[in-house]
Amino acid sequence: MKSIFKIAAMAATAVTLATGAKAANIVEIAAGDERFSTLVAAVQAAGLAETLSGEGPFTVYAPVNDAFAALPEGTVETLLKPENKDQLTNVLLYHVDDRKLTAGQIPGGSNYFKPVLASERLCITKDAGGVSIADGTGESANVVIADIKASNGVIHVVDKVLLPGTRPACH
Repeated sequence: MKSIFKIAAMAATAVTLATGAKAANIVEIAAGDERFSTLVAAVQAAGLAETLSGEGPFTVYAPVNDAFAALPEGTVETLLKPENKDQLTNVLLYHVDDRKLTAGQIPGGSNYFKPVLASERLCITKDAGGVSIADGTGESANVVIADIKASNGVIHVVDKVLLPGTRPACH
């Protein structure tokens, strides 16, 4: 089932890009890039594919497969279980802003941002070294690719899965 979705999404993305008919949406872009296969599986398991394919605008801080692999052993498998859908959804919504926020629109210094998971905050720091995002665990992800433009927003590729937690995101 997952591979059928990925093939269909990749085909739709290829047709869209080849014809220039319309830009691909966030889910189509992610599904068409093997570096995001774990993220795409998680989005599907959480039932968020339709939402993130919608009109938006969205900014998605998209962890690559290596970021998921760096989580403690068994974490991804546990989150993907149907009984943990709420927890998975919260983790994923922590990676989404309900605005289109390009790297150029991120102010310099460290600033709080409110993800769709409204009970939490992210601290996004922009300096000469680039952009980093601190989560509720006190750990930071680096934006490794910024401003992948989609029809319904923008994707910033990050090297760590952002996790809610009890520590304030900005130090």
